[in-house]
Amino acid sequence: MDKTTPAYSLRDIVIYFLKLGTWGFGGPVALAGYMHRDLVERKGWISEEDYREGLALAQLAPGPLAAQLGIYIGYVHYKVPGATLAGLAFVLPSFLMVLALGYIYTLWEGIPWMQAVFYGVGAAVIGIIAMSAYKLTRKSIGTDKWLIGIYLLSAIYTVWYETENVWLFLGAGVLYWLVKSPPKRFWLPGRGTAPSLLLLPALQSAGATASGGTLWKILLYFTKAGAFVFGSGLAIVPFLYGGVVKEYGWLNEQQFLDAVAVAMITPGPVVITVGFIGFLVAGFPGACVAAFATFFPCYLFTVLPAPYFRKYGKHPGIKAFVDGVTAAAIGAISGAVIVLGKRSLTDAWTIGLALVTALVLYRFKKIPEPLIILLAAVIGILLKTIKGAL
Repeated sequence: MDKTTPAYSLRDIVIYFLKLGTWGFGGPVALAGYMHRDLVERKGWISEEDYREGLALAQLAPGPLAAQLGIYIGYVHYKVPGATLAGLAFVLPSFLMVLALGYIYTLWEGIPWMQAVFYGVGAAVIGIIAMSAYKLTRKSIGTDKWLIGIYLLSAIYTVWYETENVWLFLGAGVLYWLVKSPPKRFWLPGRGTAPSLLLLPALQSAGATASGGTLWKILLYFTKAGAFVFGSGLAIVPFLYGGVVKEYGWLNEQQFLDAVAVAMITPGPVVITVGFIGFLVAGFPGACVAAFATFFPCYLFTVLPAPYFRKYGKHPGIKAFVDGVTAAAIGAISGAVIVLGKRSLTDAWTIGLALVTALVLYRFKKIPEPLIILLAAVIGILLKTIKGAL
């Protein structure tokens, strides 16, 4: 595709991400899959190569994967304005939803029905994520033995440690680069990540010496959350738990679990749970500060390295590096399906619902995911009601 004459306007891409932020259920894996399906396969707006570069950069830099991939896709043809508007359009719908849910939550002093909804939705989400991971794996890994090995190693690591490791992604990229396109002279394929890595010590130091009001603490803490957590939105949950519940005591255990449930049953990036947490801690200002502090670092860590990926991405060494990182990234995403499944699939009913969801999506590819989420929510409420009556 000729990158100088995109097949879509800036308005088109903004409208697409507004829709994805409104209807895109399933977390980072599913959202990445939707972008590939819609923008690469169906519309042809973004090339497969550009998508793979964006996915690799999203895994290399800290921050939520789906939001960074969306920002990079906005950057592909419309540079900084495209990246900025695509990112805002993607995050805004789910942010407004968690604000509304936060208001209802504080008004009703808890939302017991949400646990029933999450009981069904969480199981269906596992099925949706599993199918997205399956499609990404088939599309990107192929039959290359090195890529298969990298994919399996990354998946096993993610399942075993229940986290993602940026050094594993970097190592995978360097390994595949050396195997497929050994350098004749020294080349630094990961140089685009340098700005983000150089900022980490400064942010960590700022967090250690911070003092002041609650909003200032929220700003510093969630900036660290956005700057230090790599990979999918799932990775930020244990980090937030350690600070929000253990360190600062802003929320209790049940409130934190409810916040995670809100993120899972709303569309858009899972990391939007920070808006709900910020609302519970300090109202509307707290929600705005928490969301800005979490997403702004990932915006910078995507836009700053993007020119290097755009300029050097066709070099054989860079291409091999990106292929290796992509294989590790998809392996981590597949491993995250298992990690999340262990927490969401708690009995025979949820396991069955997840399997049925995956089979339905495999057999009927045009069924909209929001319809499946709605049906799963109704099933969850019915099952919890029946269990409560027994």
